[in-house]
Amino acid sequence: MVTVLKNVTNVITAVGEMYLFNKHHDNRVWVALFLMIVSAISGGITDISFHAVGYAWQLANCFLTASYSLMLRRIMDTAKQVTKSGNLNEFSMVLLNNTLSLPLGLLLIAVFNEVDYLSTTPLLRIPTFWLVMTLSGFLGLAISFTSMWFLHQTGATTYSLVGSLNKIPLSIAGILLFNVPTNLENATSILFGLVAGVFFARAKMRERSQS
Repeated sequence: MVTVLKNVTNVITAVGEMYLFNKHHDNRVWVALFLMIVSAISGGITDISFHAVGYAWQLANCFLTASYSLMLRRIMDTAKQVTKSGNLNEFSMVLLNNTLSLPLGLLLIAVFNEVDYLSTTPLLRIPTFWLVMTLSGFLGLAISFTSMWFLHQTGATTYSLVGSLNKIPLSIAGILLFNVPTNLENATSILFGLVAGVFFARAKMRERSQS
């Protein structure tokens, strides 16, 4: 259900591009966006583990994710105007992005008392833990760099929709690995949402080829 509801992010991003960047989408794109909304609503109705708080957090996540990609694209456009090179490269964007996240990270460490936990946990004495954490850090850096590069080369909506294509393997893996209980109606709504995401991607690619 999380993967289906993430389709709402594409809708918010597309609308945001219209108002912030004066970008117009053709009818096929809006049909795909409408299908995503229907998918999210039908998925919520058939969700056998509905919880209002969880849905509220998920919708907040959608708005924040869309705002992040839109504002990042705005910063890139602004950099073209105020820098001598007319460009803010991906390494600079990753550095600035991760640096700005440090104050929030430090605040969360203090709020949840993570320092005392780390000083007493036996995990720090396990080499495998350090290996996995180091690998996770490198993967996070790779994700940040590739995201910045892709957003720099395309637009916020394209960035959002391409990222949504990972819903197909993620939904299947989530059901199989975590033995998620489901029924025919719920599975159909999830499938409908995935198809809507693919249709959206095809519509955007066709729109881009005609522009």
